[in-house]
Amino acid sequence: MIPQEIIRRKRDGGELAAADIRSLIDALAAGRLSEGQIGAFAMAVWFKGMSRQEIVALTLAMAESGDRLQWADIDRPIADKHSTGGVGDNVSLMLAPIAAACGLAVPMISGRGLGHTGGTLDKLESIPGYMITPDADLFHRVVKQAGCAIIGQTGALAPADGRLYAVRDVTATVDSIPLITASILSKKLAAGLQTLVLDVKVGNGAFMAERDQAEMLARSLVEVANGAGVKTSALITDMNEPLADSAGNVVEMRNCLDFLAGGKGNTRLEAVVLAFAAEMLEKSGIAASTEEGEVMARRALSSGKAAEIFARMVSMLGGPADLIENPDKYLARAPVEKPVAAARSGWLAACDARGIGVSVIDLGGGRRHPADRIDHRVGFSELLPLGTRVNAGEPIALVHAADEAAAERAAAALAAHYRITEDAPALNPVIAGLV
Repeated sequence: MIPQEIIRRKRDGGELAAADIRSLIDALAAGRLSEGQIGAFAMAVWFKGMSRQEIVALTLAMAESGDRLQWADIDRPIADKHSTGGVGDNVSLMLAPIAAACGLAVPMISGRGLGHTGGTLDKLESIPGYMITPDADLFHRVVKQAGCAIIGQTGALAPADGRLYAVRDVTATVDSIPLITASILSKKLAAGLQTLVLDVKVGNGAFMAERDQAEMLARSLVEVANGAGVKTSALITDMNEPLADSAGNVVEMRNCLDFLAGGKGNTRLEAVVLAFAAEMLEKSGIAASTEEGEVMARRALSSGKAAEIFARMVSMLGGPADLIENPDKYLARAPVEKPVAAARSGWLAACDARGIGVSVIDLGGGRRHPADRIDHRVGFSELLPLGTRVNAGEPIALVHAADEAAAERAAAALAAHYRITEDAPALNPVIAGLV
């Protein structure tokens, strides 16, 4: 069947046969579909949805559109984690070395920023020399010797997803459960995982703003992945404010290094990182329970072993060997840093996390078009958490911008994204549920 007929059938609400889905994805991977056809298919799926059978067929077709990784010579459980995307969400950067320090092998295939959310690869590219697309032999060697490697999709790994991912980012089709499911799991299946833990975000800074949507996505991911033979669970986490105290690329990389040095204790970010480490260790059989897993993860962090593994991974993938010791030598700073003043006295009660993510894009720290170059230096740091008491004029964040005019605009936008009240707010738990 020709591609436009498959697109038409889905546009009209029909159910696609697995053979038709495979035909379309084969054409996508081979470069025989135009960006218009890809966008039209994505929009048809966004409006009409897909049955569970269609999602499975789409996921498998995308996973099998390129190479499948093998880890037979590694005697550790092969495990990974993936997030549906948020603002200030740099969990993967710390989680991979912590999990590796506890005995897992973590071949983490990550993505770039999507919509208003930040991308792990964009953050890693702020490290001079870091190779996000190493060849398969180097990727394998880093996982085996360092314990983890965080890279992007190569042209040989789930290539159909790589092209569809870029088009979804600029066609308002990101928040589709079938497309999110297939995109995430196709990469994970191609990576040869044994276990997987998923971070499904919910809130105004997530693609799934409502709890029922997040639970629906979590169930879709867990059922499809388990059905494909990967032992999988999902934690639903709150994204009604940035997770880290930074949002951007270099600023989140600095936040990562501070975390690995033990500087982010008793934060929402720490709670999420440790919860996922515990879940990964329990699901893989390294820990007898999540409680034991959290103890192991804390020990890996406090002993410095996780930081050592992160440094080894960075060095083996082309980055500087002394990044942790000398971050200022390698991580560029924006020319302008400007405090954002609280508009009034009171409690930081709520914020528009999505708006904060969009403001990072406005600064130049994200993409509006797939080919856009980003400025890794820009973003926000020192973001105060909700529930903080502030006085009028006190800093609630620091803007990092390319010039004074951009800093002024970003500071005004960020201040407007926060609501300050006279009474202390009731805060959401950062871990909202388990599927």
